[in-house]
Amino acid sequence: MITTIVETLGIQDRADTLTESTPLFGSMPELDSLAVVEMATSLEERFGFYIEDDEFTGDLFETVGTLAAFVEAKLESNQG
Repeated sequence: MITTIVETLGIQDRADTLTESTPLFGSMPELDSLAVVEMATSLEERFGFYIEDDEFTGDLFETVGTLAAFVEAKLESNQG
């Protein structure tokens, strides 16, 4: 999960500073509106799920933890 964030945003130099509470959208300058779309696409491709339009909210990209929880929930729902 963090690997996807690091690779998409090109922040390899800060990878080891990311935690679940690290703020994303609005706090990380690399994560602008275009990068949000790139991140969503990367997550869909890497983890094999589709993000529905109604799931695509600002809360999703609030922190590393909220994004990770979303990915976990999508993976669990795809298994069921």
